Amino acid sequence: MTTDNLSIQIFRWISTLEAISFLVLLFIAMPLKYIWEIPEYVRIIGMAHGILFILYLLGGFWMFKKLNWSVKTLFIVFLSSILPFGPFVVERRYLPKS
Repeated sequence: MTTDNLSIQIFRWISTLEAISFLVLLFIAMPLKYIWEIPEYVRIIGMAHGILFILYLLGGFWMFKKLNWSVKTLFIVFLSSILPFGPFVVERRYLPKS
């Protein structure tokens, strides 16, 4: 496996984990906090999601350089980080097949 392929695989993993953590935060942890008054999960999942979010943005910038993306593509990748299911779309549309 080349260095480029390894970088892409790492970004895929971060992207997938970031998207899943966001969905868990939105659809499990937040309802637990606001409906059943159990805030602990928001702190735990929120922290994990925050770290993954930052890694996703850094990885997106890294892919911008590695894959010679346009600034428009980079903007779309960054924008997708705040949309549920957005990173899944980025993986399929902007990353080369491995």
